[in-house]
Amino acid sequence: MAGVVRYHSSSRVETREKHINEAPLVRWVLIAVSMLFIALMIMMPLVVVMVEAMKKGVSVYFAAIVHEDALAALRLTLITALIVVPLNTVFGVLVAWAISKFKFRGKQVLMTLIDLPFAVSPVIAGLVFVLMFGAQGYLGPWLSDNDIKIIFAVPGIIIATLFITVPFVAREIIPLMQQQGITEEEAAVSLGAKGFQVFWHVTLPNIKWGLLYGIILCNARAMGEFGAVSVVSGHIRGRTNTLPLHVEILYNEYQFSAAFAIASLLMLLAIVTLIVKAIVEWKEQLSLKREELYET
Repeated sequence: MAGVVRYHSSSRVETREKHINEAPLVRWVLIAVSMLFIALMIMMPLVVVMVEAMKKGVSVYFAAIVHEDALAALRLTLITALIVVPLNTVFGVLVAWAISKFKFRGKQVLMTLIDLPFAVSPVIAGLVFVLMFGAQGYLGPWLSDNDIKIIFAVPGIIIATLFITVPFVAREIIPLMQQQGITEEEAAVSLGAKGFQVFWHVTLPNIKWGLLYGIILCNARAMGEFGAVSVVSGHIRGRTNTLPLHVEILYNEYQFSAAFAIASLLMLLAIVTLIVKAIVEWKEQLSLKREELYET
């Protein structure tokens, strides 16, 4: 961990020196361009969402949010995230442990497969699951005979979201665990620690900030996923609509104020996620500073 701290601290010093050597005009131009881009592409759409959501008054806004279909969509969105995020967290930790701590054939193939959801369009992923589990799919007849419904039902939404969010936790902690190596774990084993004890007392403290960051990203994507979920959900009101799908339905029905009201709810969930992310990053910086002081 000390090596990691020294790497971070030295990189910050080098970056600070580069900033000092830059011409003031270059710095201000870069900052202005960055702020302008953020204002146009991020802040302005958020403002438009809130303005349109409140366009017909507060009563219409809250009526759209507390509508039974909206509450059902919110409930399904949260249930999906509560199932998907822990599963991907466990998988991410296990696969990161396997890749960073062991040597085996096919390691590079496994790392490539983890990134597959980034490369495949979510819509294509949804179509693949329809091909697998749909009525005319490979497993469709067997599922129908056993009265198991996946496509156009909640299990299909969970499976599609699970696939889309697979890389987030794993990709955050694999580089950390590779950089740390296995020296500390070997020392713990030599002192008599068992497998879970090694993970809990040695590995987890070293990766906790990266793990939390990956969980936050995974949760954000799980709540906002549209493409794959749209294909497998069937858009059944009150049953298989998540919040993004409910927004689409309201907008297509020309209920613009209601659509923007639900969109603002998604935006608030995203803001909460960003606040948690900022807190995690702040705590990580404090932890790094404490370790730097300890090293000196």
